[in-house]
Amino acid sequence: MVFDFERRQRIAILGGGPGGYEAALAGAQLGADVTVVERAGIGGSAVITDVVPSKTLIATADAALSIAGAGELGVQFYARGDNGKPLRPEIAINLLAINKRLLALAGQQSEDMRSRLMEAGVKIIAGHGRLEGDGAVVVSTGPEGTDFDRIEADTIVVSTGATPRELPAARPDGDRIFTWKHLYNLTAVPEHLIVVGSGVTGAEFASAYMNLGAKVTLVSSRDQVLPGEDADAAKVLEKVFQRGGMTLLAKARAEKVENTGDGVVVTLADGRVIEGSHCLMAVGAIPNTGGIGLEEAGVQMTESGHIRVNKVSRTSVPNIYAAGDCTTLMPLASVASMQGRTAVFHAMGDTAIPLEERKIASNIFTNPEIATVGWTERHIHERVVDGEVYTLPLAANPRAKMMGVKDGFVKLFARTGSGTVIGGVIVAPKASELIFPISLAVERRLTVDQLARAFAAYPSLTGSITDAARAMHHVDTSGFDPA
Repeated sequence: MVFDFERRQRIAILGGGPGGYEAALAGAQLGADVTVVERAGIGGSAVITDVVPSKTLIATADAALSIAGAGELGVQFYARGDNGKPLRPEIAINLLAINKRLLALAGQQSEDMRSRLMEAGVKIIAGHGRLEGDGAVVVSTGPEGTDFDRIEADTIVVSTGATPRELPAARPDGDRIFTWKHLYNLTAVPEHLIVVGSGVTGAEFASAYMNLGAKVTLVSSRDQVLPGEDADAAKVLEKVFQRGGMTLLAKARAEKVENTGDGVVVTLADGRVIEGSHCLMAVGAIPNTGGIGLEEAGVQMTESGHIRVNKVSRTSVPNIYAAGDCTTLMPLASVASMQGRTAVFHAMGDTAIPLEERKIASNIFTNPEIATVGWTERHIHERVVDGEVYTLPLAANPRAKMMGVKDGFVKLFARTGSGTVIGGVIVAPKASELIFPISLAVERRLTVDQLARAFAAYPSLTGSITDAARAMHHVDTSGFDPA
């Protein structure tokens, strides 16, 4: 492709989710002529039907749990009866009002993002787009695919996201059998919600609806909740789930889900049958990469349909980049955003720092939250990396005692010899906020001693991070003569 340096570089972005949004802002900031194609609304499914509404629901469930547990802290709620005697009020969950609020918040967030793009000078086209080779994007804007726009581009960024995976014998109907997109149509808390899938999505919604008062059964095909995550963190979460009344079915694979009209029946592969009021299918996602011209343009993909990208989000075609859940990297909104920015910085010759998966911080919004960054304990045990592990229970933290927090821990991983922080796990309230100091230590290659010397407010949950780092300090006594 020959660039005309007398005009602005043209960037076409397919998808307005976190990756496409950040790519567009970066391009506009660097002076490019940017066009975003989005069919659902700016923010994509992350903002409209996934991250924003789900985390809003979870925050509401956390608030309900805090109210229910306030009595342990000495806070009591009473209402006055007709005879003047105090009555203990019940906590009522108005799911219709909750869902109305969270959808409004999602819509407002989408509109705010749209406004910011327009203020930056980004052109937005509503419609379904597909690549036309490596130099243009064609957009169907008509109601029946009859009207088209053609956008010529020097650089193309594909950020089309992913869609909930559906099983042939458990088709979501939006009535009793759901994917995460359908949950916000509920007007009342399910009497008995069966969650199929114990990955991040399944665990988060199981936690939220349990705390909203639903009876929950979690069906896991593996031997633990959150397979692939830190084993100690999974054990804490399982203990919390069981204490809250959740039924956990390990090594149980759902074979069929049926809507009976007034409930659901889930049949497991071993013949067991579970009856409930509703079923959430949380069995992963598939990338939205089919039928958008990627193969014709020469873009390499995996068998699962994910786009192969390098550390600067470049595909096998030099001027085509990709970001977000449609790629082979971790399906996180923060990763998509970083990929989008990195792609445009690289395409336009600005400083582009290659993205390293080991430096990605992630969080699971259960109660308690689980945050991780860097290498894992499994990698250390398997000698993939030479490191040491230190775990500090959160119950020993003074702020945790004040808050009535009993579950959780801080776990640090440091390289043997140098003491460089190479990873960590936090299981705690607001672990998503607490992981940042460890993430920063991993990014900047700080040692445990350097991390320990940073001041943490007292009392605070972050104090457990510096305490753990301090405990990993080693003194070389090999040449010390006590005489």
